[in-house]
Amino acid sequence: MQHTLEGNKARAVLLDGEPLDPKPSQAIMNHSPDGFNWGYGGSGPAQLAMAILLRLTGTIVGYQDFKWNVIAKIPQGEPFSITFEL
Repeated sequence: MQHTLEGNKARAVLLDGEPLDPKPSQAIMNHSPDGFNWGYGGSGPAQLAMAILLRLTGTIVGYQDFKWNVIAKIPQGEPFSITFEL
């Protein structure tokens, strides 16, 4: 199934057109109290990867791989829109 992920300079993220809330993933592991980020391998991208997998699959298994393979490669500090299959 294809999914669309969009983010803006305010670090707000939409997944399939719906706002992605960091709170459910932060309840499992709070990598980033400041929320989501992308474009590097740090805590904000880890939180984003975890939140995406949690929402789409109900689990966080493989979120670090997803962070490195997808989230860390998105240009940092820039709005983006990507389509991916999970």
